[in-house]
Amino acid sequence: MDGIVPSHGEILVHLLTGEKYTMKDLAEKIHRTKPTVTVLIDKLVDLGYVTKEKSREDSRVTFVRLTERGLGLKPSFIEISARVNAIVYKDLSDEEAEYIEATLGKINRNLDE
Repeated sequence: MDGIVPSHGEILVHLLTGEKYTMKDLAEKIHRTKPTVTVLIDKLVDLGYVTKEKSREDSRVTFVRLTERGLGLKPSFIEISARVNAIVYKDLSDEEAEYIEATLGKINRNLDE
């Protein structure tokens, strides 16, 4: 994917749900500062994958959503995710994989607090 780095992937995964997010929400979700997310989003805008729009209620708030080009990344993200999961979970039983997922979920919730 031309011009996309792993940090962009974290943002795109959330946007691929079809929702629009504020810059603040995305920063919290990917555990980065708002200025860092702004730089990443600006690059994605330049690449044509996302658009930014100001809130009508509060001009200090900026929403981010995928463009059609950005939505077109979904099949690639699904394929990449499947390949990564195959590597990560190789030789693990279903029970082991479920335990790891549950444990990582708890860790993520702790980090969000």
